[in-house]
Amino acid sequence: MSDTLGGLLLNQWKRWRTYAPLMVLIVLCVLITIANPNFIEVRNLVRVANSAAVPLTLAMGMTFIILLGSIDLSVEGALSVAAMVLVLLATNDANANAYGWFAVVAAIVASTAMGLLNGVVQTVLRIPSFMATLGMWFIGLGLSVFMLGGSAVRLMDNSIRSLALERFLGLPLAVWVAASAFLLAVVIQYHTRLGRHILAVGGGEDVAELSGINIARVRITAFGLAGFFFGVAGVLSAAQLGQSNAVIADGRLFASVTAVVVGGTALTGGEGGVLNTLVGVLIVTVLANGMVLLGISPYVQQTVQGLMIIAAVALSLDRLRLKIVK
Repeated sequence: MSDTLGGLLLNQWKRWRTYAPLMVLIVLCVLITIANPNFIEVRNLVRVANSAAVPLTLAMGMTFIILLGSIDLSVEGALSVAAMVLVLLATNDANANAYGWFAVVAAIVASTAMGLLNGVVQTVLRIPSFMATLGMWFIGLGLSVFMLGGSAVRLMDNSIRSLALERFLGLPLAVWVAASAFLLAVVIQYHTRLGRHILAVGGGEDVAELSGINIARVRITAFGLAGFFFGVAGVLSAAQLGQSNAVIADGRLFASVTAVVVGGTALTGGEGGVLNTLVGVLIVTVLANGMVLLGISPYVQQTVQGLMIIAAVALSLDRLRLKIVK
């Protein structure tokens, strides 16, 4: 009898944990609207959507890595490299290049290559993802600063800048690009063999290997996929800012990891996904927007965000699977 009751309670807890982020988002929107009705004005909602574009794209890539049970700290380095390549190849105020949309392709390819290199270094040299991607983070930042000459280089290609300046159906084009990245991530996770294999590896690498899954190939592909999304985010960042500089990616790592974890994807891997991450990105973005509307100090905002990620990690961990905490 007690075992049956315990099983029912466990199932209820798992079900509640699955829908908790969505409930938090709804409650958060209601409370902010009550405190400041300006929150639900169309102009502010568009602002929220635009603010979420880059974090959502980054978080799509990070989700696949965390589903593996790994971590990718190279977010800021990869984004910086993508933005640097884009600005230096498109029309700018530092050289005579004017390669147009080829610069966009080159930027995404450069970031994807960094992601693939992350996967190769980790699997071939058997270096933990934490250290391999940490090194790539600094390599990317150093390369960007060197190529930009330590200064800001303006993006002067109007067609690329239109991603931030022009709108379709009332929303900036950057929002539609981010939405397309989200849909691509949904297709990959739920409708491809790669998505199933990533979940399998994150759920139990030994079992996945016994099932015939090529672990190294899955890891390298997942890191390359993450690099692709980071590259798209780098293009959007440069288009929104109108330039590339040494600090264009500052804070993006924390934002992407926070969104994934707050959405309910477990850091231990194998649980969660891109749908959870969409909710997590909205929670983080709505909370930041709401605190600005309410006039809350930036220092208090950072404290709230820190408490939020600790609470999210505590709720997302499956303590039955986690025997040891290091």
